[in-house]
Amino acid sequence: MNIAQHLALTLKTLRQQRGWSLSRLADETGVSKAMLGQIERNESSPTVATLWKIATGLNVPFSLFITPANGDETAFDPQQQAMVIKPVFPWDPALRVDHFAITLAPGALSESTPHEVGVIERVVAISGTLEMCIDGEWQSVNEGEGRQFAADRAHAYRNSSPQTVLFHSLIYYP
Repeated sequence: MNIAQHLALTLKTLRQQRGWSLSRLADETGVSKAMLGQIERNESSPTVATLWKIATGLNVPFSLFITPANGDETAFDPQQQAMVIKPVFPWDPALRVDHFAITLAPGALSESTPHEVGVIERVVAISGTLEMCIDGEWQSVNEGEGRQFAADRAHAYRNSSPQTVLFHSLIYYP
């Protein structure tokens, strides 16, 4: 099963386990019913931002959608997007942690909707300078530096440099 098939099956399974219609899922996630249906039928690949909305609306770890059980593919980049996410470690239910390696192409901007209340995110720049917006204020995270913040508010990542930026994101779900 490839990543797109895994994503479609996971979304449909989570929705059905809750007994939700596509309309209810759209209300909970802020993603249109049409788009959700296309994702479930494997007719469309969502952007990273859309997938984050879905994970947040379902209150599940993001990595559930991008880590097939067979481990064949672990990078989420179905549309050769400017942001590529790869799990460093799989979701750990005991620790309640997701750990990702994320690359941002030059000029890329990724805006994240707030996660659930109490979610904490730790970001470490591995190579290049990452720009982050937290509480409406942009700040630079230089190579080797890190930031921790409450991820239950809107936040964004940006790469204004001509080089690809690599950073790690550790997300704790209470």
